[in-house]
Amino acid sequence: MKSSASIQDYLKRIYDLTENGSPASTNDLARELKIKPASVTGMIQKLAAEKPALVTYQKHQGVTLTTAGKRAALEVIRHHRLIETWLVQTLGYSWDEVHEEAERLEHVISEDLEQRIAAALGNPARDPHGELIPTEDLNMPADDCTPLAALRPNQAATILRVNAHDTNLLRHLDSLGLTPGIQIEVTDYSSFDNNLTVKVQGKTAVLGLNITTKIFVETKE
Repeated sequence: MKSSASIQDYLKRIYDLTENGSPASTNDLARELKIKPASVTGMIQKLAAEKPALVTYQKHQGVTLTTAGKRAALEVIRHHRLIETWLVQTLGYSWDEVHEEAERLEHVISEDLEQRIAAALGNPARDPHGELIPTEDLNMPADDCTPLAALRPNQAATILRVNAHDTNLLRHLDSLGLTPGIQIEVTDYSSFDNNLTVKVQGKTAVLGLNITTKIFVETKE
């Protein structure tokens, strides 16, 4: 199914906002897309009227993706994450440089180019930020990781993914060594401000919720 870049952006944002199983509100979408709620409502009504419908929408109850809408969202997410991986592994981009490039390219690459990129990269399971890449048949693999914010002292873990696109934050995490594949250990927790003290690559860092809620880990038994 062919759709405009604007429609793809809507579907992608709705997918992100409804991953927890709850509908997305028009205000949430307006904030994410940086447009007026009235414009969001108009587009949602258009998506609901598509044949097949891409979303299910009820006023004051939010919006969810239909099966067709979810497949369309996963297709553009797959494009985005494969492009990010290709830019890092093949063209030497750093992980903080690829998001905007992928945002532009995700809408225009052909399915043939997508398949060639995936094959050339060895069909990767995760992108440079550790985010899972939807499969070729447009299924999202299960993700059992835990937010770093949930860990407490004496727990050790391996970083699986970082849910962030902010360039400055990614550079900061890189400077701390907090990247996918790195092992960390929580040594202290402050109940006053929810800060975690972690040991990473022989160094100690104190991390606030702005960071610990964006890092997801696999804990060690």
